[in-house]
Amino acid sequence: MAGMLIAGGAGFIGSNFVRYCLRHRDEPLVVLDKLTYAGSLESLRDVLDDPRVEFVQGDIADSKGVAERLHRQRPTSVVNFAAETHVDRSIDSPRPFLDTNVVGTFVLLDEIRRYLDEADDADVASFRFLHVSTDEVYGSLGAEGSFHEEMAYQPNSPYAATKAAADHLVRAYQRTFDLPALVTNCSNNYGPYQFPEKLIPLMILNTIEARSLPIYGDGRNVRDWLYVEDHCSGIDAVLRRGRPGEKYNIGGNAEMENLAVIDAICNAVERRLPAANNPQMQQRGLDSYTALKTFVEDRKAHDRRY
Repeated sequence: MAGMLIAGGAGFIGSNFVRYCLRHRDEPLVVLDKLTYAGSLESLRDVLDDPRVEFVQGDIADSKGVAERLHRQRPTSVVNFAAETHVDRSIDSPRPFLDTNVVGTFVLLDEIRRYLDEADDADVASFRFLHVSTDEVYGSLGAEGSFHEEMAYQPNSPYAATKAAADHLVRAYQRTFDLPALVTNCSNNYGPYQFPEKLIPLMILNTIEARSLPIYGDGRNVRDWLYVEDHCSGIDAVLRRGRPGEKYNIGGNAEMENLAVIDAICNAVERRLPAANNPQMQQRGLDSYTALKTFVEDRKAHDRRY
């Protein structure tokens, strides 16, 4: 066995994890990615020439392709970032979330089970499968407190439900087949290479371009924000020291209302590109980026705080 297989490694968190591993680990990396709208080789353009990195275009729901990759590389670990992630998209079209998040995770688990059935005891003991999940599986918190690993799942969106289903599959495979698997549940990530449908990059781009800043409901929904490289560090720690069968929550201890996040972005853009010097703002006759804030109808089943 040799190296790590990173599923979904051309996406936002996955591509950042590839870079983290290149800085902090010394092993070959195989990146497996379907290259959908949110997974792009552009996210890996600065590392594809590294001899430690091999890119393979493929779908985790393709059992034959997954099996071939496992037997060819013989990895010591598999990290699964591959997922449809945007809640709004899951409301508009849930099926792709089922196909990737549930069926894809099942295929990974089942092919890894078959792969390990042929390995010797020492290789099985050192192998790790880490499934990267979300805090949204827990549903919505009250005004105080935080999620913990023993909380019951109460997903409220199709996206969260598919991630919860995948988490349960991982647990079941660990318990039933003794598969050396772990689960991490993270809070909202931000950082480089994030697809611009997400809150922070969308608001940055819209502010610069003097476009409306759409805010769901009253804007008082609260999220905990986690810098993506800190998340990668947490995943690495779980891979190195986590115990199979356990799950680990990874948060940033930085909760903010959506309105506060947007105001912070407006202030940051103002410092870099004053509204008075922005031609797009001048065309709209606006002198403050905060004037771009626009309240829209709240999202269905919008979790209040997590």
